[in-house]
Amino acid sequence: MSTLLDRIRRPADVRQLSKADLAQLADDVRADMIAAVSETGGHLGAGLGVVELTVALHYVFDTPDDRIIWDVGHQAYPHKILTERRDRMRTLRQGGGLSGFTKRGESQYDPFGAGHSSTSISAGLGMAAARDLAGGDNNVVAVIGDGALSAGMAYEAMNNAGAMDSRMVVILNDNDMSIAPPVGAMSAYLARILSGGTYRSFRRLLKDIAGYLPDNLKERARQVEEYTRGFMTGGTLFEEMGFYYVGPIDGHNLDHLLPVLENVKKMKNGPVLIHVVTKKGHGYAPAEASADKYHGVSKFNVVTGEQQKAKPGAPSYTGVFAEALIDEASRDEKIVAITAAMASGTGLDKFAQAYPERTFDVGIAEQHAVTFAAGMASEGYKPFAAIYSTFLQRAYDQVVHDVAIQNLPVRFAIDRAGLVGADGPTHAGSFDNAYLGTLPNMVMMAAADEAELKHMVATQAAFDEHPTALRYPRGEGLGIDMPSQGQILEIGKGRIIREGGRICLLSYGTRLQQAELAADQLDAQGFSTSVIDARFMKPLDEALICDMARQHDILITLEEGAIGGFGSHVMNLLANQGLLDGALKCRSLTLPDIYIDHDSPAAMYDRAGLNAAQIVATVKGLLGTDGAELEIAPNLGA
Repeated sequence: MSTLLDRIRRPADVRQLSKADLAQLADDVRADMIAAVSETGGHLGAGLGVVELTVALHYVFDTPDDRIIWDVGHQAYPHKILTERRDRMRTLRQGGGLSGFTKRGESQYDPFGAGHSSTSISAGLGMAAARDLAGGDNNVVAVIGDGALSAGMAYEAMNNAGAMDSRMVVILNDNDMSIAPPVGAMSAYLARILSGGTYRSFRRLLKDIAGYLPDNLKERARQVEEYTRGFMTGGTLFEEMGFYYVGPIDGHNLDHLLPVLENVKKMKNGPVLIHVVTKKGHGYAPAEASADKYHGVSKFNVVTGEQQKAKPGAPSYTGVFAEALIDEASRDEKIVAITAAMASGTGLDKFAQAYPERTFDVGIAEQHAVTFAAGMASEGYKPFAAIYSTFLQRAYDQVVHDVAIQNLPVRFAIDRAGLVGADGPTHAGSFDNAYLGTLPNMVMMAAADEAELKHMVATQAAFDEHPTALRYPRGEGLGIDMPSQGQILEIGKGRIIREGGRICLLSYGTRLQQAELAADQLDAQGFSTSVIDARFMKPLDEALICDMARQHDILITLEEGAIGGFGSHVMNLLANQGLLDGALKCRSLTLPDIYIDHDSPAAMYDRAGLNAAQIVATVKGLLGTDGAELEIAPNLGA
């Protein structure tokens, strides 16, 4: 059956509708998004909460000439449906399909890419400043969630926007009722009045009159006006930062949204903040009833909301980390855990259940999280800062200055190391080997499997001399037998997995399994192959690595990280020891110098050249063999 949405391909089509049609269009968009995500999985709850807001924005503003910037991108699915991508929504987060976030290369309606939170106001202000320099008059709108306001970057941008007085609109999507007083007809009426031209003209008139008053009365008049508005609306904070505050208004009521957006569009100077209250998961009963409002979902049944359960398998690396940390904390009351708004993603929700008083969620504030951990370490505690590799990038200055230079024993638990599948390059843990590897005092280790992860957590807990970083991937482990308790490893010592004669595969992290598969294939064809688990990148096991270099014709390093990491450190060691001057052939297999788009992890690692087949092909090239002498077996999985 045809729907109103079937008539819509682009925002210009939305603007041809009557206002009376927009509620039906919103219902159609919501139903279409639910149907699409039920087949692909993805971020659902945030998008459900902004359907009406998305329709209203594209109805009032002239996109793509007017810029709409969606913070993070979790909430951008309705936007994608209305901007020429509806027919591709069932490719969402699939190989070759639509990104789960906004992406400049994907659509002219995505003026700025997103993946990390709290960037929209800064980007929007930059666009507004560029527009002003060019003499343009288009509108810039940044949509940011209330959770993203916990990041200092958002406040830095608002402070700058207030000082510059550039014309832009910030929409605060308050979906947890964490800021707003009760909303309804009265608040909607106040918002409409405060955003209208009559009130703003009257306000300017009062300011002009106040200009003739003595300074003490002038300041008193300003304060009375400002705090009266703040008392009625709750916007004093934003007014202090230089924004004209409007709200709160019901983000699901188009009769409330449209007149406010239309009024704000007419404003010709200064930044404006519209405070919109929404509900994550709105309009879909299973999401509304869920504790997480279906923030992120696997494939699900549209009627019941029941999500497709993964087949029972090995425990996840994240789960193993959490259990290992709980185990260590049961014997050491100095162990504390810190997360930056990712308690469930890092497994620290389980730690919080066991030790709530020793768990600290600091919000989306990685910089603060790292320095907070440094402060705790300076007082003799053992902080584990569990942060995704991609998010730890945001706190690099704090890692350098507040942790490494002061040699404070903060324990970094770096989740999502390597390629992460459907979330794509914005969430890949590509760079921590390189950006941490340059820092004196930093001890770095990577778990090859879940048992090694448990040992390394125990090692971090016991080691107080330097800061430590432990990296591990997303997804399931190997399902191996687990030790009852983690063993403390000797810092800087690797392990020999198998000994061969001609070829050495030196692995750092979970590429070890692919190294073993490659060694099986090479051994079967008469090329004796050693496999080494380096365990540590800093300090390197120099004696072991140099011995391997002397005993083998070919040495290949493997890592789930970018150029400049483990392989670079190994090659630097070998060069300095004069071991690259002879017949030894070396290669470093790293993530390639590109951003790899979202796909299945196995396909991404094939493209990166880090699966068994590509390892064997590299050896083949170095041996100078032809295809008949060294047959490459198909990839056996990542």
